[in-house]
Amino acid sequence: MGRKFFVGGNWKCNGTTEEVKKIVTTLNEAKVPGEDVVEVVVSPPFVFLPFVKSLLRPDFHVSAQNCWVRKGGAYTGEVSAEMLVNLGIPWVIIGHSERRQLLNESNEFVGDKVAYALQQGLKVIACIGETLEQREAGTTTAVVAEQTKAIAAKISNWDNVVLAYEPVWAIGTGKVATPAQAQEVHADLRKWVHDNVSAEVAASVRIIYGGSAEFVDIINAATVKKN
Repeated sequence: MGRKFFVGGNWKCNGTTEEVKKIVTTLNEAKVPGEDVVEVVVSPPFVFLPFVKSLLRPDFHVSAQNCWVRKGGAYTGEVSAEMLVNLGIPWVIIGHSERRQLLNESNEFVGDKVAYALQQGLKVIACIGETLEQREAGTTTAVVAEQTKAIAAKISNWDNVVLAYEPVWAIGTGKVATPAQAQEVHADLRKWVHDNVSAEVAASVRIIYGGSAEFVDIINAATVKKN
């Protein structure tokens, strides 16, 4: 069976109630292939999760942008996986480069977070990717392999994991990785998973491009090619 297309949109720390309404209205009016062909997930800020979920068309799904590494408690400002489950939020983004860089989340910490979220029943968009300096140094493959290795060391079931390759230099910079650049890393990642996890997981896990792009362009591309 082929891998289902996956299209995700991370809204980051943006939006007002009115802006969110407009975005959701646009999404609800979009013409896209059915759920049997493509899975569409949007990731608004935490404060808008229930609001977006209540307005969004039923064939599109909602994701949180992060969650805490263990059960809730005295962790001011954090949101636990259990809270997301309680709200009926099925997906969560973990390991985004902005959290890795700005908040110093290590590969091992990201691996722990992925494992805990999965254990609570969430589906995970696990982010990996290299900086411009790492790409120019020719270490892209080694960097994403180490990031993926830290996740693989903590989980055994990949059914609810999507790997998002997000070259850091193509996030919010106006630069976009070429299809050839993205495909090259995707191929290297799939080979790493084949050699270090299993052939079955390598054949089934979805690997997506997570850098800057226009939503409509991704939707159109999804009808043509997937990874």
